[in-house]
Amino acid sequence: MNILNRLLNNCRESDRQIGIELGISGGAIRARIQKMEKNKVIEKFFIKVEPPVLGNGVIYFVVSGENMDEVLEQISLVGEPFLVVPCIGGVTVCSIVIKENLEQKIELAKKLMKDVRVLSIFEAENPGFNSSFTKTDFEILEELIKDPRQKIEKIAKNTNMSTKTITRCIDKFQKNDGIQFTLIYDPKRIENFIPHAILTWIDGDLKETLEIMDNVFSKSYLQIPFIAKNQIVLLMYSENVFKMDELTQKVRTIKNVKSADLFIPKKIMFYNKWLERAVTDSKKSSKLHITYQTN
Repeated sequence: MNILNRLLNNCRESDRQIGIELGISGGAIRARIQKMEKNKVIEKFFIKVEPPVLGNGVIYFVVSGENMDEVLEQISLVGEPFLVVPCIGGVTVCSIVIKENLEQKIELAKKLMKDVRVLSIFEAENPGFNSSFTKTDFEILEELIKDPRQKIEKIAKNTNMSTKTITRCIDKFQKNDGIQFTLIYDPKRIENFIPHAILTWIDGDLKETLEIMDNVFSKSYLQIPFIAKNQIVLLMYSENVFKMDELTQKVRTIKNVKSADLFIPKKIMFYNKWLERAVTDSKKSSKLHITYQTN
């Protein structure tokens, strides 16, 4: 779980570095990663780019219903799928990428999704991501979409760029809070632990609340928390349902937390078609530097 935690937060971290942090050899780390890949715990390594980084908006839905085809069909009428997570209890969390007119699209989504019950719908706010890129950045990003763990030398060869340029670009991406080198895992295949998410609604200072949560819960984090407007999503893991319930109850006692809802994912699906299209379009631009603003 410690290896999975590190790879979820930075899948480009080397086996050797993870081994140093955990006190075992890089070879042992590599063997464990390969075992998780073989057992389908790790489905694929993935570069996650938050849509506001490239000037898009995001709408999140929590709906009652597990028919993925039906949910995808309806949300696709409003925007491009970004995330779909069916959870235990017949609830699905999903999000779509919107290019413009977010408020109108939210109202449209409410009308279109008449065959599923919308429990919650909210817009993810752009918290000030760096949204300035060069054509070189997009060339390298295109390679990283294929395999975010690629060696720098391989990317340099595929793009005909210097390793220095690749290193500088990847460092820029890693410093951008809206870009994450991560992975997609199968919750059902993790033995002895239960991955879960606690969606909190905050009435007060988000930064202060997040600092308190980090101090109290960081040892239970599977991934770094996710922030969307006045929500903080805690991505955690527990040894059993009792510990999971205990953590949820404890979250509700934290200062500024208005409410907290527990979600246990059965499957996690990310969609990158919107990103591939955005990168292709950006590479066609005549500008050397492209700066995005969310509409």
